[in-house]
Amino acid sequence: MKRLHIIFFALVFFVVSAISSAYAAEDMAAKLNGVLSKAAAEKFWQVTADDVAAMIKAKKTDFLIVDVRPAPDMFKAGHIPGAIHIAVQDILKPENLKKLPKDKKIILVCVTGQTQNLPVIALKALGYNAYTMAFGMAAWDKTSLGFKKMQEALKGAETKNYPVQK
Repeated sequence: MKRLHIIFFALVFFVVSAISSAYAAEDMAAKLNGVLSKAAAEKFWQVTADDVAAMIKAKKTDFLIVDVRPAPDMFKAGHIPGAIHIAVQDILKPENLKKLPKDKKIILVCVTGQTQNLPVIALKALGYNAYTMAFGMAAWDKTSLGFKKMQEALKGAETKNYPVQK
């Protein structure tokens, strides 16, 4: 009889856990959908290099640039003035989220503007005023790795003539 009670409670625990996990997943999907549904109206949360340069020149203090390039040596080799570095793979760690103010615009920057898009939706869902800088460091510094990678990609598209369906 005691064994039957243990099996019964284990089964109840398993069912409750499974149901609550399903609701948690639905809640997360609903929250992320709420964020994504605003993307087009909010210009996909992008600012330009010109916008960032103007904010720096005007000595605005209502923003923080977060360089999310994956390796610290990329940041050390050159970054936007005033930027801090938090690697993209570490940005959602609790100790790093504490570094991000919720009362300022957070501008994410990476090599070419692709990687920075990974955390922007999660940060928005967590209540941060997160943006990305269009084309990342490629738009900021013509000597950057990003600029070189973009040039290579453009040359590839120009010479290889990949098919496009219409």
